Amino acid sequence: MHIEPGIVTGAKLVLSYATGIAAGGVALKLAVETVREQGAGSFAARTLATTALVFVFFEILPHFPVGVSEVHFILGSTLFLLFGAAPAAFGLAFGLLLQGMLLEPVDLPQYGMNVTTLLVPLFAIQAIAKRIIARNTAYVDLKYGQALALSTTYQAGVIAWVAFWALYGSGFAMSNLASVGTFAAAYALVIVIEPLADLAVLALAKSLRGVTAPGLVTPRLHNAA
Repeated sequence: MHIEPGIVTGAKLVLSYATGIAAGGVALKLAVETVREQGAGSFAARTLATTALVFVFFEILPHFPVGVSEVHFILGSTLFLLFGAAPAAFGLAFGLLLQGMLLEPVDLPQYGMNVTTLLVPLFAIQAIAKRIIARNTAYVDLKYGQALALSTTYQAGVIAWVAFWALYGSGFAMSNLASVGTFAAAYALVIVIEPLADLAVLALAKSLRGVTAPGLVTPRLHNAA
């Protein structure tokens, strides 16, 4: 997922740097809390895992340009449920950066807006999870409706941010509005698939309860809060 080069340019890029720094600040705060509660080694291992997965998601899984951006299977809610908010946030940021540095250097000027688009919806699903998942429920015991709520929140957040950047950068011309609408319609299809992926991964994780090495997944995956 990235905003196509040329949509936001010049002085308007300053806002993307500001939002990217703000999102990074929230991620850093979560990382400090995670390290304090679960240890630096666990946080580092999960961040490395999410970074590798995000890079694979971006480059290996099907992806195609639509309108103002690209449709990707980011699986943000899956990463959150497996590894926790902070490792998922850092994995998304590092995976996106690696993609830009190694394969798509033309995307680097858009890094601030792209990392904002990935991280802010992640923070939203963390907040939603606290409201809809009872403290005595491990993530492996989630129902389809709960997985759907998390995935829908994440994907809707991505769509909203992409629309914002496109309209902020290129205005409200009919051609730009049509491109935004085309992207939103295509990306909405991901909402159908991602909850099923979440449940499949959680079912696998449930079958591995007691086998998964401690510290490699979020403690909430197999345990109540």
